Amino acid sequence: MLYRKISSLIEDHLSSGSPKILIIDGARQVGKTFIVRHIGQKLFPNFIEINMIEDYSQDRLFSNVGTVEDFYLRVSISAGNRMHEKSNTLIFIDEIQAYPHLLTLLKFLQQDNRFTYICSGSLLGIALAETTSLPMGSVRKVQMYPLDFEEFLYANGLNQNSIAALQHKFMQMEMLDEPLHNKMLDFFRKFLIVGGLPEPVDAWISQKNIYRVREIQKEIHRFYATDASKYDLQKKLQIRRIYDLIPSNMGNRKKRVVACQIENKKGKSFIDYQDEFEYLISAGIALQVQAVSTPVFPLIESSGKKNLLKLYLNDVGLLTCILYGSNIQAILNDESGINLGSVYECVVASELMAHGHQLYYYDNRSKGEVDFLIDDYESLSAIPIEVKSGKDYSIHSALNTFVGNEDYHIKKAFVLSNERKIIRKGKITHIPIYFMMFFKNP
Repeated sequence: MLYRKISSLIEDHLSSGSPKILIIDGARQVGKTFIVRHIGQKLFPNFIEINMIEDYSQDRLFSNVGTVEDFYLRVSISAGNRMHEKSNTLIFIDEIQAYPHLLTLLKFLQQDNRFTYICSGSLLGIALAETTSLPMGSVRKVQMYPLDFEEFLYANGLNQNSIAALQHKFMQMEMLDEPLHNKMLDFFRKFLIVGGLPEPVDAWISQKNIYRVREIQKEIHRFYATDASKYDLQKKLQIRRIYDLIPSNMGNRKKRVVACQIENKKGKSFIDYQDEFEYLISAGIALQVQAVSTPVFPLIESSGKKNLLKLYLNDVGLLTCILYGSNIQAILNDESGINLGSVYECVVASELMAHGHQLYYYDNRSKGEVDFLIDDYESLSAIPIEVKSGKDYSIHSALNTFVGNEDYHIKKAFVLSNERKIIRKGKITHIPIYFMMFFKNP
């Protein structure tokens, strides 16, 4: 079984007696159902699982539930013999977004306090907007992502002692020796190929068959495109088009979304597709990186002032599947003729997001672009991050200009690359890209 860091959060919550109902939000296929089922069956003798998407496509028992008693009646039809006490009965409402009215009902289920509940879903931001009464104060919502690089290392046999030793090196800014550095880069390059979605990772660990991994990734990518576009029938073509454009946009120099290309209509702007972007981002299959005009802490105060947005796929394995198929030698061998810039940026975006960071970037017509900006709550300043996939890791004129601007109050900046040596030059520190797994938001 794959180790997931969110497991301890779920188990602690269910064991704590917290009155709030835990909701696991995240894209489909990231492992929400599996991990809740595993922990729920371990902790509760009476585990009841209801998949609302299955119900919606079949009997629709829960489509018109309006009261707590109505809900219990429908649960009892299939699981009445397992409905006992709060201490030993867990009701798992899976894919709750299929029935947005159930999100309102959670408030009353929590107040009734008859059983223990946990929910999972995707597009919950959209579903919550459709509810008549938000269950605020009754629920605790946490986000789940594909496996991050640390979890991928665990899947490949590393243990907690190994990770702790690597983290100590990072904290002390000590470089690894050559053999260990090469081994970490090997793991990192395999992560670029396999990604963090549980099914491809399982296939890789058990079979080491890249063709099987790619088959699964192609299937998931098709599923994502179809699944996201069916949530709003009027806008499904635009949603699908934006999603399909993400890999090609990432190959452009600016990597940002160009509104007029979505429907090939002149005069279209970002604001014309705000709902479509929101669907993809809420579904968890696209990661947004917002432009900021004044990159000072806190970055959210400057976001939204520019009509600029970059979108990344939520999993780097899906991207390399689209770009390179089963020809993985360019990635494994770090071939100089192949530009992996978009791939490296995608994996850093997903890693930072999984660690709780909101993502921003800086784009100035005269001063250039900085790949990522994150908030640093210790120094109360922004941290710029530049990602380099090639041998030119020491060339970053836009970053140099950026950190030199006293108005931005930058205390430190990082360049992530394949280079083993850790090099400090003023405010800028060059570190190996695998150390991205320790950029955690406290």
